[in-house]
Amino acid sequence: MAIASLISRASALVRQCEGAFLRALGCRYPPDDLCLVGARCVDVDRPRKTDLLNDIIGDGFLWAVPKSRRTLEKRQKRRFGHPEYILKILRPRKDLRTCHTCGDDYEAGTLCPSCYKRVIDETTTMQDAIQEELKLEPVENEVVVLYEGEKDDKPDEFWQGKRIVEMQKPRPAWFSQNLLQKSTQKPADTNDVKPSELG
Repeated sequence: MAIASLISRASALVRQCEGAFLRALGCRYPPDDLCLVGARCVDVDRPRKTDLLNDIIGDGFLWAVPKSRRTLEKRQKRRFGHPEYILKILRPRKDLRTCHTCGDDYEAGTLCPSCYKRVIDETTTMQDAIQEELKLEPVENEVVVLYEGEKDDKPDEFWQGKRIVEMQKPRPAWFSQNLLQKSTQKPADTNDVKPSELG
């Protein structure tokens, strides 16, 4: 009995030494060519995949998390900007103008939106009146839009050869008759050219 236990202990010690040697060389224990069919083969040196995932996730492995808190200076720069680079605080606007006609505010370099809206409405009214007068007939003559009382200012010979569209209302005060003059006129004889009928 004592001899059998000594032999089993010696064989276990030899197996442990052989496993340590093979692990040092990076080989599996037991080797593939010594495995028996139907016997259980256990990887001694390779941990299981689930163990690896549990080790990584279980330890709280973090991705792209800031290591330190932002300072107050950096937080204020992100919120309000920096005067030397980009300043994000509200600043008073210096490009606003006041319209002399209607009194509304508008940006410099643009048209007053209130006055332009009146021009759009008046132009739409004129286009509707022209559409009602001419319908779908071909226009071969010059079309002239006249407001109330403007046809009597000039003789009838002046209006010959022109298609006249009359608006059934007086001309607005801001809509001068000079705006309807053609820009392609004969060159002037003098250098002093002034627009006419500014009304």
